[in-house]
Amino acid sequence: MEEKQSSLLHKISKIISDFFNPLVSLIIFFIYMSVREYTLKESLLYFLPVLLMVVVPVVIWLIWNVKTGRYTNMDVSNRVQRKTLYIFIAACVIIYLAFNYIKNGYVDLVMLFILILLFALQISNLFIKSSMHTAFNLFVAALFFTLDWRMGILWFGIAVLVGITRIILKRHTVKEVFMGAGIAFMVSFIYLYCNIQFQH
Repeated sequence: MEEKQSSLLHKISKIISDFFNPLVSLIIFFIYMSVREYTLKESLLYFLPVLLMVVVPVVIWLIWNVKTGRYTNMDVSNRVQRKTLYIFIAACVIIYLAFNYIKNGYVDLVMLFILILLFALQISNLFIKSSMHTAFNLFVAALFFTLDWRMGILWFGIAVLVGITRIILKRHTVKEVFMGAGIAFMVSFIYLYCNIQFQH
Protein backbone atom coordinates (compact mmCIF):
# COMPACT_ATOMS: atom_id res chain seq x y z
CA MET A 1 0.00 0.00 0.00
CA GLU A 2 2.78 2.41 0.95
CA GLU A 3 4.58 1.64 -2.31
CA LYS A 4 1.39 2.48 -4.23
CA GLN A 5 1.12 5.79 -2.38
CA SER A 6 4.74 6.70 -3.05
CA SER A 7 4.35 5.76 -6.73
CA LEU A 8 1.19 7.93 -6.93
CA LEU A 9 3.09 10.78 -5.25
CA HIS A 10 5.87 10.29 -7.78
CA LYS A 11 3.40 10.39 -10.70
CA ILE A 12 1.66 13.54 -9.43
CA SER A 13 5.05 15.18 -8.78
CA LYS A 14 6.16 14.34 -12.32
CA ILE A 15 2.99 15.86 -13.83
CA ILE A 16 3.41 19.08 -11.79
CA SER A 17 7.15 19.28 -12.47
CA ASP A 18 6.79 18.62 -16.21
CA PHE A 19 3.91 21.02 -16.68
CA PHE A 20 5.38 23.93 -14.73
CA ASN A 21 8.76 23.80 -16.46
CA PRO A 22 10.40 27.22 -17.03
CA LEU A 23 9.23 27.56 -20.64
CA VAL A 24 5.57 26.71 -19.97
CA SER A 25 5.44 28.98 -16.90
CA LEU A 26 6.87 31.91 -18.88
CA ILE A 27 4.44 31.28 -21.78
CA ILE A 28 1.50 31.27 -19.34
CA PHE A 29 2.73 34.62 -17.97
CA PHE A 30 3.15 36.13 -21.45
CA ILE A 31 -0.37 35.00 -22.45
CA TYR A 32 -1.84 36.41 -19.21
CA MET A 33 0.04 39.69 -19.71
CA SER A 34 -1.07 39.91 -23.36
CA VAL A 35 -4.74 39.33 -22.56
CA ARG A 36 -4.65 41.81 -19.69
CA GLU A 37 -2.48 44.60 -21.08
CA TYR A 38 -2.56 44.49 -24.87
CA THR A 39 -4.85 44.26 -27.89
CA LEU A 40 -4.57 41.10 -30.02
CA LYS A 41 -2.39 42.90 -32.58
CA GLU A 42 -0.04 44.29 -29.90
CA SER A 43 0.16 40.84 -28.28
CA LEU A 44 1.15 39.19 -31.54
CA LEU A 45 3.74 41.88 -32.29
CA TYR A 46 5.26 41.36 -28.82
CA PHE A 47 4.85 37.62 -28.42
CA LEU A 48 5.75 36.37 -31.93
CA PRO A 49 9.40 37.57 -31.78
CA VAL A 50 9.75 36.01 -28.27
CA LEU A 51 8.24 32.78 -29.60
CA LEU A 52 10.35 32.65 -32.77
CA MET A 53 13.64 33.84 -31.29
CA VAL A 54 13.58 32.25 -27.85
CA VAL A 55 10.87 29.64 -27.20
CA VAL A 56 10.95 27.69 -30.49
CA PRO A 57 14.79 27.56 -30.80
CA VAL A 58 15.12 26.42 -27.16
CA VAL A 59 12.49 23.67 -27.61
CA ILE A 60 14.21 22.48 -30.84
CA TRP A 61 17.62 22.60 -29.10
CA LEU A 62 16.32 20.50 -26.18
CA ILE A 63 14.62 17.89 -28.40
CA TRP A 64 17.66 17.63 -30.69
CA ASN A 65 20.10 17.23 -27.78
CA VAL A 66 17.94 14.60 -26.06
CA LYS A 67 17.54 12.67 -29.36
CA THR A 68 21.28 12.73 -30.08
CA GLY A 69 22.03 11.67 -26.49
CA ARG A 70 23.88 14.83 -25.49
CA TYR A 71 21.23 15.49 -22.83
CA THR A 72 19.89 12.71 -20.62
CA ASN A 73 16.37 14.21 -20.53
CA MET A 74 14.33 17.33 -21.31
CA ASP A 75 14.90 18.50 -17.73
CA VAL A 76 18.67 18.64 -18.29
CA SER A 77 19.25 17.66 -14.67
CA ASN A 78 22.92 16.91 -15.34
CA ARG A 79 25.18 19.74 -14.18
CA VAL A 80 27.74 19.33 -16.99
CA GLN A 81 25.06 19.09 -19.70
CA ARG A 82 23.44 22.25 -18.31
CA LYS A 83 26.36 24.49 -19.30
CA THR A 84 25.54 24.36 -23.02
CA LEU A 85 21.82 24.81 -22.32
CA TYR A 86 22.43 28.01 -20.33
CA ILE A 87 24.71 29.38 -23.06
CA PHE A 88 22.18 28.56 -25.81
CA ILE A 89 19.20 30.12 -23.98
CA ALA A 90 21.28 33.22 -23.10
CA ALA A 91 22.30 33.60 -26.78
CA CYS A 92 18.64 33.42 -27.87
CA VAL A 93 17.60 36.00 -25.26
CA ILE A 94 20.46 38.36 -26.25
CA ILE A 95 19.44 38.11 -29.95
CA TYR A 96 15.84 38.92 -28.99
CA LEU A 97 16.89 41.86 -26.76
CA ALA A 98 19.03 43.30 -29.57
CA PHE A 99 16.21 42.83 -32.11
CA ASN A 100 13.64 44.46 -29.80
CA TYR A 101 15.93 47.39 -29.01
CA ILE A 102 16.70 48.06 -32.69
CA LYS A 103 13.03 47.67 -33.73
CA ASN A 104 11.23 49.35 -30.81
CA GLY A 105 13.92 51.47 -29.19
CA TYR A 106 13.60 50.13 -25.64
CA VAL A 107 15.05 47.36 -23.48
CA ASP A 108 12.53 44.62 -22.68
CA LEU A 109 12.81 44.56 -18.87
CA VAL A 110 11.25 41.08 -18.48
CA MET A 111 13.64 39.48 -20.96
CA LEU A 112 16.61 41.39 -19.57
CA PHE A 113 15.92 39.98 -16.11
CA ILE A 114 15.43 36.49 -17.54
CA LEU A 115 18.96 36.91 -18.92
CA ILE A 116 20.26 38.11 -15.53
CA LEU A 117 18.58 35.11 -13.85
CA LEU A 118 20.20 32.78 -16.41
CA PHE A 119 23.65 34.25 -15.77
CA ALA A 120 23.18 33.95 -12.00
CA LEU A 121 22.11 30.30 -12.38
CA GLN A 122 25.05 29.63 -14.71
CA ILE A 123 27.51 31.03 -12.15
CA SER A 124 25.86 29.03 -9.36
CA ASN A 125 25.99 25.90 -11.57
CA LEU A 126 29.79 26.01 -11.31
CA PHE A 127 29.45 25.31 -7.58
CA ILE A 128 26.00 23.78 -7.07
CA LYS A 129 23.28 22.58 -9.48
CA SER A 130 20.58 25.11 -8.58
CA SER A 131 16.99 24.21 -9.41
CA MET A 132 16.08 26.03 -12.61
CA HIS A 133 12.42 24.96 -12.26
CA THR A 134 12.19 26.56 -8.79
CA ALA A 135 14.12 29.68 -9.77
CA PHE A 136 12.07 30.41 -12.89
CA ASN A 137 8.72 29.76 -11.23
CA LEU A 138 9.62 32.14 -8.38
CA PHE A 139 10.64 34.76 -10.93
CA VAL A 140 7.35 34.20 -12.82
CA ALA A 141 5.56 34.79 -9.48
CA ALA A 142 7.34 38.18 -9.29
CA LEU A 143 6.31 38.94 -12.89
CA PHE A 144 2.69 38.12 -12.09
CA PHE A 145 2.92 40.23 -8.93
CA THR A 146 3.56 43.36 -11.04
CA LEU A 147 0.24 42.78 -12.87
CA ASP A 148 -1.96 41.29 -10.13
CA TRP A 149 -0.85 40.56 -6.56
CA ARG A 150 -3.34 37.67 -6.27
CA MET A 151 -1.81 35.93 -9.28
CA GLY A 152 1.63 36.62 -7.80
CA ILE A 153 0.68 34.87 -4.55
CA LEU A 154 -0.94 31.97 -6.46
CA TRP A 155 2.19 31.50 -8.56
CA PHE A 156 4.40 31.72 -5.48
CA GLY A 157 2.43 28.72 -4.17
CA ILE A 158 3.00 26.93 -7.48
CA ALA A 159 6.75 27.68 -7.26
CA VAL A 160 6.91 26.17 -3.74
CA LEU A 161 5.01 23.12 -5.00
CA VAL A 162 7.39 22.76 -7.97
CA GLY A 163 10.39 22.97 -5.63
CA ILE A 164 8.95 20.14 -3.50
CA THR A 165 8.33 17.98 -6.62
CA ARG A 166 11.97 18.44 -7.71
CA ILE A 167 13.07 16.94 -4.37
CA ILE A 168 10.48 14.10 -4.53
CA LEU A 169 11.64 13.22 -8.07
CA LYS A 170 15.27 13.30 -6.84
CA ARG A 171 16.15 15.76 -9.61
CA HIS A 172 17.50 18.11 -6.93
CA THR A 173 18.51 18.05 -3.30
CA VAL A 174 16.90 20.38 -0.72
CA LYS A 175 20.07 22.52 -0.87
CA GLU A 176 19.85 22.86 -4.68
CA VAL A 177 16.17 23.87 -4.51
CA PHE A 178 16.93 26.49 -1.85
CA MET A 179 19.87 27.75 -3.90
CA GLY A 180 17.60 28.20 -6.95
CA ALA A 181 15.00 29.92 -4.76
CA GLY A 182 17.62 32.22 -3.20
CA ILE A 183 18.94 33.33 -6.60
CA ALA A 184 15.39 33.91 -7.88
CA PHE A 185 14.48 35.94 -4.78
CA MET A 186 17.45 38.26 -5.33
CA VAL A 187 16.79 38.71 -9.06
CA SER A 188 13.03 39.11 -8.47
CA PHE A 189 13.60 41.74 -5.78
CA ILE A 190 15.79 43.80 -8.14
CA TYR A 191 13.25 43.32 -10.95
CA LEU A 192 10.35 44.50 -8.77
CA TYR A 193 12.40 47.50 -7.63
CA CYS A 194 13.27 48.45 -11.24
CA ASN A 195 9.65 47.92 -12.29
CA ILE A 196 8.46 50.37 -9.60
CA GLN A 197 11.15 52.91 -10.63
CA PHE A 198 10.16 52.74 -14.31
CA GLN A 199 6.48 53.23 -13.48
CA HIS A 200 7.07 56.46 -11.54
